Amino acid sequence: MNALQQRIVAYDTTLYYLCFSTCRLPVMPIISRFISKLGDGGLYLMMGLLIGWLEPINGAEFLLAGLLVFTIELPVYLLLKQLIKRDRPCDRFADVTPQITPADKFSLPSGHAAAAFVFATLLSVYYPAFMLPAYTLAALIALARVFLGVHYPSDIIAGALLGLLSAVIGLNLLELF
Repeated sequence: MNALQQRIVAYDTTLYYLCFSTCRLPVMPIISRFISKLGDGGLYLMMGLLIGWLEPINGAEFLLAGLLVFTIELPVYLLLKQLIKRDRPCDRFADVTPQITPADKFSLPSGHAAAAFVFATLLSVYYPAFMLPAYTLAALIALARVFLGVHYPSDIIAGALLGLLSAVIGLNLLELF
């Protein structure tokens, strides 16, 4: 690891501990688990299907766009996890006890953050009035993963960027066709 990478890791670790230490209130793990569960994927599918079925103007296109964008985001996310293989904070530091059991071994990028930002971007494009709540919820889902001890701040930033980029690419592809 070169000097720049070492500085980035040190900064990320410091920022992680700062975030994780705010989770010391007894109610924070409960709140964080609930918020994190919202990003597990079922809610996106349910909302996409409901919007596609019930919203007559843009619903079908929203559902199609969602399917396309998640088809782009998911394989890239899985590939990056396997290429980077970054240990989770709860696996690296003895003083970190995860508040949930992670779905897989590696942390970079955060799939919850990627999916949350994909969905927030889709909602913002098709239903601009929901932009602020959508991105607020996406940020809370991403931060909850840090509070739960399973991601570093850079994992959620990378996940958010992956989600945003996937949405932009998918929406542009949809426009072409």
